[in-house]
Amino acid sequence: MNVPQTIRAVTVDLDDTLFPQSAFLSRAWSAVAAAGAAEGLPEQRFFDALMSECARGSDRGGINDRAVGLVGAPAGVVPGLVAAFRAFAPYRLAPYPGAVEALSALRRLVPVACVTDGDPGIQRAKLLALQLEDAFDAVVISDELGREYRKPHPAPFLRALDVLGVPASGAVHVGDRPEKDVAGPAAAGMAGAVRVRQGEYAEVPDDPDGPTPLATVLAVNEALRLITRAAGPVPAAWNASGFVSAPMARGDATTPLDAERTALVAGAGASHAAADLRSHESHAFPQEARRRVAQVDPQANGSSLSSDER
Repeated sequence: MNVPQTIRAVTVDLDDTLFPQSAFLSRAWSAVAAAGAAEGLPEQRFFDALMSECARGSDRGGINDRAVGLVGAPAGVVPGLVAAFRAFAPYRLAPYPGAVEALSALRRLVPVACVTDGDPGIQRAKLLALQLEDAFDAVVISDELGREYRKPHPAPFLRALDVLGVPASGAVHVGDRPEKDVAGPAAAGMAGAVRVRQGEYAEVPDDPDGPTPLATVLAVNEALRLITRAAGPVPAAWNASGFVSAPMARGDATTPLDAERTALVAGAGASHAAADLRSHESHAFPQEARRRVAQVDPQANGSSLSSDER
């Protein structure tokens, strides 16, 4: 495996990596069930059907459609339910314990990008609810490039690293899903990935025929601290495999990425109302509050998502 002598950038997944996706989905399906009740559907039965279908795999399409069928409702109500799901924007979501602090510490050493799949409006609403909208040097939502570029396609990883000005060979990814967050960085030519066994895919085994993660840990704060130690001024071992990072300081590692550059790829689709509600609250990243946000045109195809996929 092509492990870098120095780590020059890190990309991080969002759902089930920085926060439990189930916390968002349970509230989103509650909003959908309420919208269904307004159309005459039995709210509790419909909510239970949505949760049951979601438990079979939240990334599968057609959850609304199947849940509607389970309660005997007409298929004509589905478009309104799709709209309710997409419109849902939680006021607050809680990151995994220690994630914010570990992310901030890592970013003091190297630039960090968020690389995530899903409906852009939904993903940006999650970042706002998590108070992570200013926590990255770049945010790439693969669907803004085109849904066909969802992970494990290399495009979103390469897009993020292009914005950061760092070659793929000098970057490491952190994520929870082997088929997306381990295979994707490998396809992009990145140095590797640290897998976190959290959330819906925690018990999914690594692909024996796929690339091997640099390390597998049980919590994202552990993964981020592991990389921070490896990227810091003192060399540190990753794990029993024997990988040891060479010393590095951020000034040596980054391209001209000054303190005012925060690149959010494509336009923000999250609710301004949610941001206004928090305008007087303390921010998780106060040092980022005055950063200039640079908009980068992703040349997206504008493809749409199905009703219930993030």
